Amino acid sequence: MEQQAHENICVIVVPFPAQGHLNPMLQLSCLISSYANINPVYFVGSAIHNHQARVRLNDFNPAKIHFHDIPTPTIVPSPSPDPNSLNKFPIHLQPALREPMAAFINDVSQRFKRVVVLNDPLMAVVVQDVASIPNAESYAINVISAISEVSLFSSFLKLPDKIKLPPFEWLTSDEFQDVMALQTCAASFRDGDIYNTCRLIEGPYIDILERKGIARNRKSWAIGPISPADGLLLPYEGRPHECLEWLDKQEPKSVIYVSFGTTITLSDEEIKELALGLEQSKMKFIWVLRDADKCDVFDGQVRRVELPQRFEERLEGVGLVVRDWAPQPQILGHPSTGGFMSHCGWNSCLESITMGVPIAALPMHTDQPANTWLITEILKIGVVVREWKQRTEVVRASTVENVVKRLMASEEGDEIRKRAGELSAAVRRATQEGGASRLELDNFIAHITR
Repeated sequence: MEQQAHENICVIVVPFPAQGHLNPMLQLSCLISSYANINPVYFVGSAIHNHQARVRLNDFNPAKIHFHDIPTPTIVPSPSPDPNSLNKFPIHLQPALREPMAAFINDVSQRFKRVVVLNDPLMAVVVQDVASIPNAESYAINVISAISEVSLFSSFLKLPDKIKLPPFEWLTSDEFQDVMALQTCAASFRDGDIYNTCRLIEGPYIDILERKGIARNRKSWAIGPISPADGLLLPYEGRPHECLEWLDKQEPKSVIYVSFGTTITLSDEEIKELALGLEQSKMKFIWVLRDADKCDVFDGQVRRVELPQRFEERLEGVGLVVRDWAPQPQILGHPSTGGFMSHCGWNSCLESITMGVPIAALPMHTDQPANTWLITEILKIGVVVREWKQRTEVVRASTVENVVKRLMASEEGDEIRKRAGELSAAVRRATQEGGASRLELDNFIAHITR
């Protein structure tokens, strides 16, 4: 019976081509491929983005994944990010992939009894033809937080008093709502929702998304934070990244990790103030200093950001500046890391929660303000660097200095770190075998292999 199921179901994963979406989608693909009764699992996108997903994958082993490259019909421009823009929202081009995607799904559907398409909600338009294929069904993989999704609906929902949402000006940005609006009609064809979150973290917000008025008759599963199961870890090869070797020499919980993800480009002025603030704090730090991703991250054209004169020389042994891709989960999981200055992208929040590292939150766009509210006001495992209503103002060195000291060298910071550690332990249990999130993933697998 198991062999028959093995031959009769195929899973196709369709990510949105941005790193914060590619990574969790590929991680989930690896998890799904570990179930004996599912094969094959296809990860489908352009050749560039499939390659990007592979080379940046942390921890997970993608050996069982079938990467299928969809040809893009036109040459995709790859403009450099504008460091001086006050609006940090990334402008990503969504290639016109609907026709080649439909052709691929149709072809696969001829060879398998059932085809299960797992798509990013931002790719609903691309996979909408699944609705016309009798033996195919689709599920949205929501890689943003539940609180940010609730924010999208908050203007026309009557919410219980116990539900705490950020002030109106902190809600999901207009740009993101406009992008989501383009997917609304196509998204209605989906058969269910998967959430990369945990009921322990966002239970009340997940409950709202499961209401009949929003979910209709669709099923949902909260399976996060996505983490590797036994046997899915990549084998260790070669020497560790230089930042991990540097961390090995530091005291426990003494280093703050500074990184603003793959969609943020800072201006020269912002970089200068951040550098001076870190120096004035006298705290040890690792700073990943790189521009936002372009559509083609392999084109070799990288802006060289200038730091204050002799900055790295003055802070040798105190701070480490990393200008290339860094292994964020390993940095956050290192015993010497005691804090994280972050843009509060959802992947970064989940990794920090899982590793028990408190956050100095500096949101820039999209769901990040709502994530910041969750981290600082609900979970109380972080502090705000800059209020969202001041988002167009440059964060000055004195603010950076004060926030870093507050998180890393104060009784308040110690209490926040303690709460972060307690939450981490509970979340880790939820993702392990028999835990609440892993059981929901098991239930999803049982559903699609029914």
